[in-house]
Formats: sequence, structure tokens, C-alpha cells
Amino acid sequence: MKSEISNGLITIRRYFIEDTDALYEAVRESIDEVSLWLPWCHPNYSKQESIDWISMQMDAWDYGNEFSFFILENSTEKLIGGVGINQLVKEHKMGNLGYWIRTGYTGKGIATAATKMCARFGFEELKLNRIEIIAATENYASIRVAEKAGATREAILRNRLLIQDKILDAVLFSLIPGDILK
Repeated sequence: MKSEISNGLITIRRYFIEDTDALYEAVRESIDEVSLWLPWCHPNYSKQESIDWISMQMDAWDYGNEFSFFILENSTEKLIGGVGINQLVKEHKMGNLGYWIRTGYTGKGIATAATKMCARFGFEELKLNRIEIIAATENYASIRVAEKAGATREAILRNRLLIQDKILDAVLFSLIPGDILK
């Protein structure tokens, strides 16, 4: 199974414990923007949380439960975000795709490119039939990434997300193999 994919500008690759410092630095730099939508990114985020998360993701990958990737800018080899497939429902061959981009790198098409690369991995390597992307209705940047990646907007899910003690509605998008494997 592929654990590294590149399009020439960015590479998505599996996390390793050696990535702890790079992950911690990227998260700390991005707290103001990312914490609005992802509860794991909070003002007290610690290096131990980076260690724990990477360890958990390494195990999840080995057991085939989740597949998280580090997004690397090829020209600088800098960690510029993350993308991955989780919440796998194996009997229905589907999963959830999520992403985040480091502050200073948003609005450059990186999340869209990483989303397409990760979705291709999901369809080709994991043999999924459906990948869902869920974004808060007010998370316009994430919604735009899903749209630019070619995902189909299917529904508004009421009270779907709990972020910073707020219950939020979410937009459900889907990708199927024909959307990506053209």
C-alpha cells in the first residue's frame, strides 16, 4: 500500500514519530485559524498531544483503521498541513476525509490538491466506494475545498458537529470513484 504520494508541488505521506516537532510547530502556528473548526487544535495544545496523536495514527494505519497523511511542501520540505481518511465503515466501503492547512499556506490550492490525492488513495488503495467530507456550514474555506475537489454537495446535517461547546449544522459532501479516477 502506498504511504507517500506526490504531485510535484506537494507530497502527502504517512506520519512517523520523527514528525513530532514539525507537527507541533505547525499546529501552534495555526491555532487561531484552525481551532475555530477542529476541536483538537486548541490554545493549550502541547507537544505531548503531537506525540500521542502520531503514535495513535501510526497504530491506526498499521491496523487499517485510519490513514492520516502529513502534507509536505516539496520545495521546502515543510509540514504545511494534514489530510486523511478516517471513520471507515468497511462493510459499506466508505470513509470520511478531513484536512487542515497551516496558517500562511491557505488559499493556495494545497488543501484541494491534497484532498484529491488522498481521495485517489482511498479509491485505489482502500477500494472505497464513497468518501464523505463534512464541514460546518460557516466554514466557508473548507466548503470551498470540497467543491473545488469535485465533491457533490448532498445535504445540510442539523446539529451534526460539536466545536468549542457549540452545536453546529454541517454540509455533507461526497466523492465517488468516478469523481476522481477520470
